[in-house]
Amino acid sequence: MDIKELKGIGDKTAKLFEKLNVYTVKDLVELYPRDYDIFEKPLLVRELDEVDDKKIIAIEGIIAKGAELYSTPRYKIVSCVLRDLENQTIKCTWFNMPFLKGSLKQGMRYVMRGHLTRKAGAYVLEQPDMYTMMQYSEKMGNMQPIYPLTKGLSNKTVVKAVKQALEKYNVGLEMEFLPNFVREQFQLAEHNFAVTSIHFPAEMESYKQARKRLAFEEFFLFVLAIRRLKETNAKRANTHVIENDSRTDAFIAHLPFQLTDAQLRAWEEVKQDMRGAGLMSRLIQGDVGSGKTILSVLALMNTAFAGYQAAMMVPTEVLAKQQYESICEMFDKQNVPLKVSLLMGSMTAAAKRKEYEKIKSGEVDLIIGTHALIQEKVEYHSLALVITDEQHRFGVNQRKTFAQKGEEPHVLVMSATPIPRTLAIIVYGDLDISIIDQMPADRLPIKNCVVDETYRPKAYRFIEHQIREGRQAYIICPMVEESETIDAENVVDYTAQLKKELPSDIHIEYLHGKMKGTEKNEIMERFATHQTDILVSTTVIEVGVNVPNATVMMIENADRFGLAQLHQLRGRVGRGKYQSYCIFSSSIKNKKTKERLEILNKSNDGFYVAREDLKLRGPGDFFGTRQSGDMEFKVGDIFTDAKVLKDAADAANAIMEQDPELELPQHIRLSEKVEQYALQSLDKINL
Repeated sequence: MDIKELKGIGDKTAKLFEKLNVYTVKDLVELYPRDYDIFEKPLLVRELDEVDDKKIIAIEGIIAKGAELYSTPRYKIVSCVLRDLENQTIKCTWFNMPFLKGSLKQGMRYVMRGHLTRKAGAYVLEQPDMYTMMQYSEKMGNMQPIYPLTKGLSNKTVVKAVKQALEKYNVGLEMEFLPNFVREQFQLAEHNFAVTSIHFPAEMESYKQARKRLAFEEFFLFVLAIRRLKETNAKRANTHVIENDSRTDAFIAHLPFQLTDAQLRAWEEVKQDMRGAGLMSRLIQGDVGSGKTILSVLALMNTAFAGYQAAMMVPTEVLAKQQYESICEMFDKQNVPLKVSLLMGSMTAAAKRKEYEKIKSGEVDLIIGTHALIQEKVEYHSLALVITDEQHRFGVNQRKTFAQKGEEPHVLVMSATPIPRTLAIIVYGDLDISIIDQMPADRLPIKNCVVDETYRPKAYRFIEHQIREGRQAYIICPMVEESETIDAENVVDYTAQLKKELPSDIHIEYLHGKMKGTEKNEIMERFATHQTDILVSTTVIEVGVNVPNATVMMIENADRFGLAQLHQLRGRVGRGKYQSYCIFSSSIKNKKTKERLEILNKSNDGFYVAREDLKLRGPGDFFGTRQSGDMEFKVGDIFTDAKVLKDAADAANAIMEQDPELELPQHIRLSEKVEQYALQSLDKINL
């Protein structure tokens, strides 16, 4: 059913919904709230240190003095001072609402409810709504959904549309498909109750039940779909038996470093797979800097020495170029007689055609590239191995498309996402797993510190000193441009300010995701070749460039990122022979934020960070920052919902043991759902 069939949604509004990938009424019902506006008990000013920045909070008090009105070049601002029940004060401000000045009289009592921010070391309540205590009491405990939005589309419009879909059209409501024993064993709500309550929960308990059920069913369908893929892989015979080659052993012996025990273990497992009876379908999981890439090079070499082609796909053009140059350099040094090709989307049509011909004819042995490797025009001569590097940027079905380019090739995937092994076995259910849990001996541990904004001048002096030593630095900001509602650093203004703070001979550039691909590549290329000293960026640099010369990472507003993401960002430094440093800056003083950042301060081990973060957050932390942004299930989060994930996997395994093909009468509906999930949703889970 097209979304335009809902009352009040015409062509213009439908176009806005399309930006959120909502085309049908079913898509709309599956656009779950990203958060809820909950009217909680008013706080006292002294309690604000324990509150997360940007949270909506309420304070009851008396207006200490009449409102003031003043103007800036961009806004007209009304402000007043609210004195709480313990005589402590907080400033309240409103942007472009000058008419409020007359309503804010000294001595009047209100509950003010707005966004808590921190400016110049003091708390400010921004854009608060005003209520009498009686009005506020009536709203206490209410949960109003807050949806993902796009410019021009209001939350009110989405709420109205979802209500119509659920009430009038019963979209999203369907027959129960989970077996009764599963619902009883894991105490799961009924599907239709969950779908309705995730949008409009009667109270917190209803929300928790709804979320648990929807997370469970999403994980459950995912595990069943992945298990089917695994069984399909297991049945495929190895048509490219690749033995280990003595020339690869000689290459290892002459490397300027020794492989760690963990690397050697993983390499043995890869070799066994490639010469075994069945096709290899393996994941090598290792922390940033643990040495996964060299193992992919060895696998590429053995494949080529056996007379086949091998290809490796990476997520960005800059990284593809770096990998290509690095492999060519290693081969030149050791006189390895293999031909390597580079294929990227930005190449000219003529350059691409030239590479296509070489690949098709078998003139080249190894092909390194981006998504260009799976384009329709690429025809391989004898593809026997496909590798995806930093593979959480590729969907399950994209891996499948890549594999289909050859005649049943071996598949090797690399991941730096630090997932505890018990969860990895479930999440990467279609792959065998090798874990590299050891860092190279010559790798210097990154030195970390957690600071507040008062440390910034000292940090700038330190960064300048590193640059004078010939090094480079990253500075990460959470936003692209200034926002009137969010008090956080943005790359555009930050870069302008940094240029004033540091000497003019230090070359500074900024980078963010809204730039065109070619512009991003050029900026990253300049940083990689040391034409730029400092790169101010959003998280777009999390994956995609290797700059061993970069020794400082400073992350502003670190509290706005998940720990897994902060760890991935930190992995951009410490990649060379120099001592590296990571500075986590946060102005938030609440205990929980400090504890989270302290985990990163204590350890550079991604697996430790993931485990400790899971302990600290717990499965009941529903509104926290998503930790596993690369694995975006619609509802579930593999870290915060680790227990639900394990329960779903146990239930899926029990059913598969009883009925592997889901052919029993009681599983017909479930079989349809799994098939539907595999077709529509599996590729959106970027593993």
